[in-house]
Amino acid sequence: MEVRRTVPVALDVDSNDAALLEDTVDTFLWCAQYVVDHAFQGESVTTSKTTLDDETYDDVREKTDGFNGGLVQAARNKAAEACKSVVARWKNGKKASKPRMTSPHVVYDHRTATFHDEYVSLATTDGRIEADYVLPDKDSDTPHAEYLFADEYETTGAELHRKHGEWQLHIHCKMEVESDTPEQATTENGTVLGVDLGVNNLAITSTGTFWTGDEFDHWRREYENRRGDLQECGTRWAHENMQSVGRKEEARFKMTLHRISNELVAEARDHECSVIAFEDLTDIRDRTGASWGHKWAFNRLYEYVEYKAEEHGIDVEQVDPENTSRRCSHCGFTHPDNRESESFECQKCGYENHADYNAAKNIGLRYLRRNQTGGDEGEPLGVRLNSGTLNVNGEYESPAEVSARTGVHAEESHPFTGG
Repeated sequence: MEVRRTVPVALDVDSNDAALLEDTVDTFLWCAQYVVDHAFQGESVTTSKTTLDDETYDDVREKTDGFNGGLVQAARNKAAEACKSVVARWKNGKKASKPRMTSPHVVYDHRTATFHDEYVSLATTDGRIEADYVLPDKDSDTPHAEYLFADEYETTGAELHRKHGEWQLHIHCKMEVESDTPEQATTENGTVLGVDLGVNNLAITSTGTFWTGDEFDHWRREYENRRGDLQECGTRWAHENMQSVGRKEEARFKMTLHRISNELVAEARDHECSVIAFEDLTDIRDRTGASWGHKWAFNRLYEYVEYKAEEHGIDVEQVDPENTSRRCSHCGFTHPDNRESESFECQKCGYENHADYNAAKNIGLRYLRRNQTGGDEGEPLGVRLNSGTLNVNGEYESPAEVSARTGVHAEESHPFTGG
């Protein structure tokens, strides 16, 4: 099994090389947009990388005065992925328009970048440049020490970004490992952990564990106030300090989300879950009224959980979120009046509970129904509660019943048991 990591590394770049990198970013994005525009010219959108390469490669190279061939192909791949995403949304009945390639970055692989211990060589619009890494001490407890400096991890590529006035290389690493969860136990005795994401509670699981958004909201307001005070100054010093505040804010939020993701994966392992099911994050701002900052946090948390769960042989999936907050996880009745703020009360059967907890169970149930799961075929047996499970029909099964069928141990009772 492959374990993949991405490590952000700051680069020490002088003004001349910085100008080259800026030009390379602009050219890379132009190439990607050219391919996207070409893909949308016909009656249907072209998504095949091979077809797009055959039809655009020579033109792009000519129009960019011989831009590096490897970077042209990387831009084509980025464009093809964006086009595939649009087509997938159309197939699901969702709105999507032609992609605009505006996010400033460049994708590198081993043809266009050479990774050394203390510096990197990068292809640009005018030959190659060398940029030193700005690294913490090798003995420090950082992702750099754990992945970038580790002999077990192989560097596979990187993305170049400019954030807060600083050039960063997001280096991709991978390692082959054996899962510490026996495959047979995972497939035969596994259950699904449903996870709901929200503003007041960042994450809630079907086992009844809550991670509140209080700390996140506190620091978001704190950093917004700091930036507002600095912006009023309007000086160069204030501008530089705003960039520093942005870096500190991102670092603090990443640290918080890493902690939550570690605890969430531990929750899945403690309850012997083989799948962690999230709601589809695509339109989460429209559904929840979340801010841009919350959407960023949701996506980052999902990414962290996805790669950390992979180490333990746990799959991470997304399901259609429609009506998961309005549907009764007890009887299945769906109605807008079932939910009021954070309270859920079914208008049909009278079931009451925390609305986000009810939604987390529904997310797990939707994964079961989507995959027609059942223990006879080695699929997850149900949605995991703190004690017992919900089967595909939403019926509660006690720890004793689960234990009798699968050998899973019984657990202590919990306020949410059976609910």
